[in-house]
Amino acid sequence: MVDLDGVGMTSRRTRERLIQRLKDNGIKNQKVLDVMRATPRHLFLDEALAHRAYEDTALPIGHAQTISQPYIVALMTELLLSHGPLKKVLEVGTGSGYQAAVLAQLVDQVYTVERIKPLLVKARERFRRLDLRNITCAYSDGGVGWPQHAPYDGIISTAAPEHIPDELLYQLAPNGILVIPVGGDDSQELRVITRVGDSQNYEEEVVEKVRFVPLLSGLAR
Repeated sequence: MVDLDGVGMTSRRTRERLIQRLKDNGIKNQKVLDVMRATPRHLFLDEALAHRAYEDTALPIGHAQTISQPYIVALMTELLLSHGPLKKVLEVGTGSGYQAAVLAQLVDQVYTVERIKPLLVKARERFRRLDLRNITCAYSDGGVGWPQHAPYDGIISTAAPEHIPDELLYQLAPNGILVIPVGGDDSQELRVITRVGDSQNYEEEVVEKVRFVPLLSGLAR
């Protein structure tokens, strides 16, 4: 039996305080807020940190990686959906699986890639426990995307490259949208890149300063 509600610091009351904070910080998409409320973030953390699941903060998940701050997950999801409903989305950097689980409740199909095998194994198990059947995972280098399933209506990256990989731009469908943090250790910006029709032209918007783990190439075990 999966404990979706949690107790104590993972209770529904605690979740409601988080949702109110997201609203206060400017998240307006009601569907995103509803999914953030319903998704049991404590299941994406090791038991020792589960009591902190509904704090609005990033937390470690091992392998020098983090589960993103709920506000950032909500913001990136809201930005991804800002042009309307999406059918097929690619996530670069599965991590704990939390962002993919949120997306899976809002789009038809999620493809997600992760370069650290133990994280992917855990994430797959969480998706199974939550019966999220519209997520397809791969142990792969996220910087090259997942060309076999392209084009994507949306792409979201949970790690920051110093420069936007051309491979991700090429895998956007016409009018597709890419939400990605960009920059080095000293300074990163969350950017939204939209493909203009079926051309190779792209519109770019800088949203705000952020801090993410770097997008690394190659595979790690």
